[in-house]
Amino acid sequence: MKSWPTKPLAQVASVVRGVTFDKSQVSDIAGEDTVPILRAGNIQTSLLTDSDLIYVPTELVTTEQHMRRGDLAICMSSGSPMIVGKTAHLESDWNGSVGSFCAIVRFNTNIHHRFGSYWFRSPAFTQWRNSNAKGANIQNLRRSDLEYLSIPVPPMAEQERIVTLLNEADELRKLRALADARTTTLIAALFHEMFGDPSTNSKSWPFQPVGELIDSCDYGTSQKANEEGRGVVVLRMGNVTTDGVLDLENLKTVELYESELAKQRLKEGDVLFNRTNSRELVGKTGMWDGRFEAVAASYFIRLRFRVDIEHPQHFTTFMNLPFMKQKLAEMARGAVGQANINSKELKSIVVPVPPLDLQKEFAQRVTEIRELKASQATSRTRLDALFQSMLHRAFNGELLV
Repeated sequence: MKSWPTKPLAQVASVVRGVTFDKSQVSDIAGEDTVPILRAGNIQTSLLTDSDLIYVPTELVTTEQHMRRGDLAICMSSGSPMIVGKTAHLESDWNGSVGSFCAIVRFNTNIHHRFGSYWFRSPAFTQWRNSNAKGANIQNLRRSDLEYLSIPVPPMAEQERIVTLLNEADELRKLRALADARTTTLIAALFHEMFGDPSTNSKSWPFQPVGELIDSCDYGTSQKANEEGRGVVVLRMGNVTTDGVLDLENLKTVELYESELAKQRLKEGDVLFNRTNSRELVGKTGMWDGRFEAVAASYFIRLRFRVDIEHPQHFTTFMNLPFMKQKLAEMARGAVGQANINSKELKSIVVPVPPLDLQKEFAQRVTEIRELKASQATSRTRLDALFQSMLHRAFNGELLV
């Protein structure tokens, strides 16, 4: 391990407070004499400077508070321990600033700005953040503590060498993320390619109400779930994502009598329709793959389709298309926070019914896409682990060419 000199952050960078303003001074629309402001949500893997912005009058932002290329935005206060201390650097010129819950770290000539930004993503900084974030409900980093934080200062040539190696590793992660994002859109694009635009029925498929396509339509169990692992797994709202994918990381169980279990037990190909949720999320639909014994909770309607006319994957994808989500939001009853669609309303929805062979071909190709996504997820996990390892080694002086 190499021994590099360290200095307090205040000796190699300036920490600039975020802009303070009143609610009455904020606008969601850019004006001639306004400045865009970043908040914690804009601090992702990179800074999001083109979305979710607010705008404040120009006179509220000092010259020092205007961000410069190479500046680091850092979240100084948040209700989430995982967000406080989060950082991202500004890669190109942009005329804006950060809000009062954030700060700007501006490195001087002793620190390569990319070296500094990588150090703030290293395990060493994460450990420091975990020890110094204060507060019960809202966690805060104090500016004085941040300025006293020790940061390694190797020779500039060494900094540039480390930056080059980490840039290459980081670029691999970005390319992986870009490929993953494109894969996510493949299923909807495949649906349009094979079946046309469903909003116009461009391929003139016959339409039928859902009630004529199913063998059964039942509500899930109302029994209370437990976290002790007693009974059978129960799928809840969070286990079906907005694009119809099963998320089985957080599971609970429910105890049922054998007679109710026989009625509620899910079969491979059962479709789960989320009948109650917010207006934006009501109607999200997923297909059970039968990987283990499970039942559905009461905020799902379980549909079991006739195998001679409708493939559940075709229906699931159709229900999760953007135009159908809009239709479901319009037909849902109730308040914004708790909209509902009951089984009668669900069975009245009409859907296009292409030839079953074409639906089966679509389902097979969806399976292939999902397998591709699974392999990509494994690759992404490995790249993330490699990058974290490189960060650790880099700031311990162990990263060799």
